Amino acid sequence: MAAAGVCLALLLSGCTGNPDGIPTGSRPSLSTSAGPVPGTPQRLDLQLQIPWAAVFLPDGTAVISERDTTLLKAVRDGAVRELGAVPGVVPGGEGGLLGLALSPGFAADRYLYVYFTSGQDNRIARLRLPAAGDGTLSLGEPEVIFTGIPKASTHNGGRIRFGPDGFLYVGTGDSQRREQPQDPEALGGKILRLTADGAPAPGNPFGNAVYSLGHRNVQGLAWDAEGRLWASEFGPDVNDELNLIVPGGNYGWPAVTGAPHRPEFRDAKVVWPATSESSPSGLEIVGSTAYLGALRGQRMWTVPLAGEEAGSPVAYFTGEYGRIRDVVHAPDGGFWLLTNNENPDFVLVLPPPG
Repeated sequence: MAAAGVCLALLLSGCTGNPDGIPTGSRPSLSTSAGPVPGTPQRLDLQLQIPWAAVFLPDGTAVISERDTTLLKAVRDGAVRELGAVPGVVPGGEGGLLGLALSPGFAADRYLYVYFTSGQDNRIARLRLPAAGDGTLSLGEPEVIFTGIPKASTHNGGRIRFGPDGFLYVGTGDSQRREQPQDPEALGGKILRLTADGAPAPGNPFGNAVYSLGHRNVQGLAWDAEGRLWASEFGPDVNDELNLIVPGGNYGWPAVTGAPHRPEFRDAKVVWPATSESSPSGLEIVGSTAYLGALRGQRMWTVPLAGEEAGSPVAYFTGEYGRIRDVVHAPDGGFWLLTNNENPDFVLVLPPPG
């Protein structure tokens, strides 16, 4: 009934998806055997509190953000250590210390980029992670490089990642302001593309920071082997999405969700009609497979990719480990999965294939 209500709320014009609630890709006939989950998972009980994102430094250290504590934590050889709280973070609802991105030039500049909720907005800062002679990390003072992303108790977006072109991509939410996603001058409900210093990247389609529009709440960003950008996105009560992102593309929110085949909007490449089975968050692409963590769905989804098309999703670990916030490709070729709201949270380590 909830799904039907949302469809009516969208004036019957934008509600799409399998009527049986089965997730579908743009090319369901694609093989679902690509990219099997490797090995037996190992649980790292690190006593985390609502972790949101993780990145790996060149020496193999993982840095993890905690949304509500505002702490950055470093994990090395199975042991966790607090690096410190990020100043200026004001957690609340879905806001707080969110996405992390490592500078492409980290070996020289030591910059870690963070997306966080302040008292006024969502913003991006960078801070240095200098290392002592024994490799012990410390936390530098943050330098705010981008401000003005709207905040709310929900729909804050938060994923950031450097692309193959060296620019910083930023997934934002509509912050419950439905007029923003379709406005190319607004920052809510967008994917942004910035320089490392926080300026709009040259060549952006609207001459500002906006790269794509019509998003509800972008949660994951990743590139395939050919350099195509994909993004995971929360739907309302129906139609979670995996989208192939093109510059200037309009993904329809709030007029439509899913894949309605309307020429003015870009169809999602994968649609999960039942958000109770997905709520896709962190996204990683390795080879020809996309890996997505699911919050409400409490599982990891894999999706075979072929060029600009996607096959039908396959679920792993359904209900075994709780909500999965992020999926991170580890230096050894395996994956780290961050749980969410398990009180305390942990890392699920998937070893590499073979």
